[in-house]
Amino acid sequence: MDIFLQPVELFVAEANFQIRTILGSCVSITLWHPIQRVGGMSHFLLPSRSGQPGVEALGGRHGDEALELMIKDLKSAGVGHKQCEAKIFGGGDMFPRNEHTRGQHDKGMGIGRKNGEAARELLRLHEIPVLTESLLGIGHRQVIFDVCKGEVWSRQVRPTTPEICAEVVAQGKYRESNQGS
Repeated sequence: MDIFLQPVELFVAEANFQIRTILGSCVSITLWHPIQRVGGMSHFLLPSRSGQPGVEALGGRHGDEALELMIKDLKSAGVGHKQCEAKIFGGGDMFPRNEHTRGQHDKGMGIGRKNGEAARELLRLHEIPVLTESLLGIGHRQVIFDVCKGEVWSRQVRPTTPEICAEVVAQGKYRESNQGS
């Protein structure tokens, strides 16, 4: 059965499922138990919730909460999270030419990078080994997780030339660069 995750969603399933998503600056963590062939995948937007803890129920919007929920769902399925293998995907830079985000990227801490670093740290804290990761870069990723085999396919798609040109024009850079001609 095929499941498509929207942002803030997560899903834990048995071997007969395939889980898909599309990631920009968001990050997905996959957890898989190789013997029981049970696994899960998250699609989170932000590293952690800022503000008062406990005000709202746990959700999939934040990496720390999404991982907690996946661990809880795995436990309900009889799977210990420390016996799982993890893979991490996403954290792409969707707007590499955007003036508003350039300052963040110059400091090395765009939201995609923060999400990726948070995923690594969360898995380390929960003692879950990370087998592989595909993080950062420019553009979005298409991700497919085959729970039966524990395989994850990831394809990064860079913005096309028309998309980049449209962004440049929208920022007024096109006019600025042609004023000297």
